[in-house]
Parts: sequence; structure tokens; C-alpha cells
Amino acid sequence: MGFTGFPDEAFIFYEGLEADNSKAYFTRHRHLYDDAVRAPMLALAAELGPEFGEAQLFRPYRDVRFARDKSPYKDHQGAFLDVEPGIGFYVEISAAGLFMAGGIYTQATDQVARYREAVSEDLSGKPLDTLVTGLRAAGYTIAGDRLKTRPRGVSPDHPRLDLLRHRSLYAGQRFEPEPWVHTPEVLDRVQTAWRAFGPLVEWLATHVRGSELPRR
Repeated sequence: MGFTGFPDEAFIFYEGLEADNSKAYFTRHRHLYDDAVRAPMLALAAELGPEFGEAQLFRPYRDVRFARDKSPYKDHQGAFLDVEPGIGFYVEISAAGLFMAGGIYTQATDQVARYREAVSEDLSGKPLDTLVTGLRAAGYTIAGDRLKTRPRGVSPDHPRLDLLRHRSLYAGQRFEPEPWVHTPEVLDRVQTAWRAFGPLVEWLATHVRGSELPRR
């Protein structure tokens, strides 16, 4: 079946999970997760596939081995399409609504080094500055992990100091669960956002690439 929107039960499910993040709640409401959350997200990913590629759904379970928060389940359902490892497009639903993003959420040390080198150079840094300025002007949020001060060795009057503070960088857009979220209009909204994020994702894939460090 084609994508028809996220039913109200999807948001009701996550509202309940926020109040009771337990195995008992998830097991009791598993049918809501399967039918109202996972199935529509799979359908949405399938509709996005011909233009963008195959997106993968994240598992609903949290990795709590090294986390202080031992809540067993994620409070959202996300899907990610990677152009390079860790660089690509993202869509998520939660009790808060719908969220779309494009860019890189975390960077290894070698990626941070390549990112800062590319931002510092006018030939590659100026186009990124133009991209980010255009996305902000179009109403998208620019976010990511940032240093509070400037990176070591960077001049305080560098024209792209704000971008150089970023250790990760992505553009995003969030919508509350308004009536259109229950309709196929979601597909149009995600497509529009991902197309807008495309040049940023392409810049990151070209200049930052996936991490080349060995996995631990």
C-alpha cells in the first residue's frame, strides 16, 4: 500500500510511551507501534526511494549499556538515508510531530579535521556559507554540536568563524502534529525539505566523507 499519512494513533502511542517507557507498555501497545508507526514509516520510505534512495528505519530499542537513562525505548521513530556513512537525510515522528533533517549529526575526529579545513578554504568554505545562509532564509533551522569558543588556531576575525565552531552540521524543519500529518501531504513536505537539504548533504559528502578511522 502507498503512504497515506501517519494516523493519530501514532502520536497517541508516543504520548503514552513518554509517560510510561516500560516493556509492559510497549508490549501492550505493540500493535499500535506496528500499524500506526512502523508501517506508515516504511511506506513513506518506499515512496521516497525512487528519488533519494533506500532509507533504513532505526530500531525502537535504545542502547542503554553506557547510558545514564535506562529507558528501554526511543521516544521517536526515525529513518535515515545515508549518502556517505553518517551523512544524509533523516525523517522522524514523535509525540512532538514530524521532523526532517539533512547533514551530519556526529563527526569523528578525522571528519572534524576535514570539515574545518574545507570551511577555512575560500574555494570550498564560501559555497557552504552561501548554502547555510540560503537555508536559513528559507526558514530552515541550522543546528549541530558547536564549540562555545573558536577552534584552536583559528583567527577571531575569520569570516566563517560561526561555521568553524561546528563539530557537526545539519539543517532541519519541525512540524507539530497538525491535521495534514495524517495525509499524504507528509510525502510532499519531506520531499521539499530533502531537496532543499540536498546541496548541504552533497557538500558534506564531498568534503567531509565518512570516517576513515578504524571502528572500536
